[in-house]
Amino acid sequence: MATQITEPVSVPGVEGTASVPGAAPSRARRLARAVLPGPAPGANGAAMYRRWWLPWLWTAPAIGCAVVFGVFPFFNTLLLSFTDAKPLGGAASFVGLSNYTRMLDDSDFWLATRNSVLYALIVVPLMVLLPLLLAVLVEKNLPGIGFFRSAFYTPVLASSVVVGLSWQWLLADDGLVNTWLEKAHLIRSAIPFLSDSWLILLSAMGLTLWKGLGWYMVFYLAALGNVPKELHEAASMDGAGAARRFWHITVPGVRQAMMLVGTLTGIGSLRVFTEIYMLGSSTGGPGGADRTLPFYIRDVGLDPITGNAGYGSAVSVALFALTLGLTLLAQRLTKEDES
Repeated sequence: MATQITEPVSVPGVEGTASVPGAAPSRARRLARAVLPGPAPGANGAAMYRRWWLPWLWTAPAIGCAVVFGVFPFFNTLLLSFTDAKPLGGAASFVGLSNYTRMLDDSDFWLATRNSVLYALIVVPLMVLLPLLLAVLVEKNLPGIGFFRSAFYTPVLASSVVVGLSWQWLLADDGLVNTWLEKAHLIRSAIPFLSDSWLILLSAMGLTLWKGLGWYMVFYLAALGNVPKELHEAASMDGAGAARRFWHITVPGVRQAMMLVGTLTGIGSLRVFTEIYMLGSSTGGPGGADRTLPFYIRDVGLDPITGNAGYGSAVSVALFALTLGLTLLAQRLTKEDES
């Protein structure tokens, strides 16, 4: 009579193990038991059948994309900044800190940095305040208010290139704006919106503001929904006007949203490229006077003939440091405000 092999099986709620007649576990079965979810000691409910690596399995695609498209390019750029690599590849030699010393002596780099910082200093305060005012105007449920909300949000949906072409047509010497101003006898000659370096920069700022108002208006509409209406009613009964209620109730109630909008707008302002390219042409304004840091990185690092990918990478690292500094400053202000 053959001997029957039994396999110990754990029974929940019963101490020890019970032997159930059956075949001995195969190698594949033991491997599956080690890998697939099974009862975990000391766990309850669904956690009994959850392995430690399951959360990592679900997040693996996102982690992989972050590594491939974020972490690796960052460290590769940092490494290239110490070389004289060319945009189209080829042999590259280590040059140490020469790219950074060259950058500090480069007047074009400082001009691009000035334009980027000036862009942020003007756009960020306006982008923080104007969408808030717009959100306050369209917050109330009035007849037809949905049409105005959609109209304000429409520029967000349009392509940056399409919007830039539209603004070219509006601001050209024979465009709609100059034509209307001349017919209204407000100007004698066309205003050089697209040929004067300062006007190009200001026009690009206006384009950024116009395109971003609707997007950040949605942020503020969500934040305004969390401001208690009772505070406005109590302040109104105490005789507070609309302006006073706005500064003492609305602004404190959406302060966190204002910090978020300011941080996102600041980062976006330092990365601006399309607006300058569309309004100032491929040169970045007359003589490159309106080039921002991303524009300058393209010119010095990606030109297939005269470009230096190593130097462009060094400027990219400087842009990253500037952006990181702005982000840390915004976080510090947020923590001080909370305390």
